[in-house]
Amino acid sequence: MPASSGATTQRIDARFAALRAAGRKGLIPFVTAGDPLPEATVAIMHALVEGGADLIELGVPYSDPVADGPVIQHASERAIARGVGIEAILAAVRTFRERDAHTPVVLMGYLNPIEIYGYPRFAAEAVAAGVDGVLVVDVPVEESDTLAPLTDAGLRQVFLVAPTTTDARLAAIRARARGFVYYVSFAGITGADRLDVSAVGARVAHIQQGGSIPVAVGFGVRDAATAVAVAAAADAVVIGSALVAHLADAPDADTAALRARDFLAPIRSALHGVRTP
Repeated sequence: MPASSGATTQRIDARFAALRAAGRKGLIPFVTAGDPLPEATVAIMHALVEGGADLIELGVPYSDPVADGPVIQHASERAIARGVGIEAILAAVRTFRERDAHTPVVLMGYLNPIEIYGYPRFAAEAVAAGVDGVLVVDVPVEESDTLAPLTDAGLRQVFLVAPTTTDARLAAIRARARGFVYYVSFAGITGADRLDVSAVGARVAHIQQGGSIPVAVGFGVRDAATAVAVAAAADAVVIGSALVAHLADAPDADTAALRARDFLAPIRSALHGVRTP
């Protein structure tokens, strides 16, 4: 079903409100659109919801994903080689919405593909397709007016917060962030094994001071144990590289979907034991 801008602005907020009301932690899987096969994307998205996803981050393939490690870089390369771009991604979201009108979808990627596509065109088509938000890695808060056509259309702009983010920048992010903020658990690229849970907890508590916007934590979350450890402090956990690697050599859409569901379900089950006061 097509999504109006009103529905778009509300889906992320409604999901986090429901999680808080239930005392539950959110689970946000990341997958690269078009990988392992373009025809598998929609099936994977539905399978992730079946496995317990509260929100889906759908990666927009890009030729120079500077914040991503080798696993996601290679996934982008494979998707680009198969001709997957913004039109194909928005088509996948539209198809996903035919069966799922409730699960929020955030597109995560880089500015260049959106700029080439055209900001007003991207905004209008993304909202019509049922996209709820964007996380544009290389648009810092100081340059966020660049994406005004997107936010004016109703898309939530999700910002990254890093261990090195200053209090001044954090205040600016709090003022502009909608939906949730994404805390990068360590300085570096996706897929690295450098998670320091105690440091994450202290930093998330600092981010949450003086604001009510949910905080999702990613980078270094790779399985149920790390998800549970991070969820003790965060409102939601993001798992990407480990999932993308698990799907990488799936030979067909059915296999990819089965792998996605079976990968996520034990993590969702483990998170049921972590409650929000």
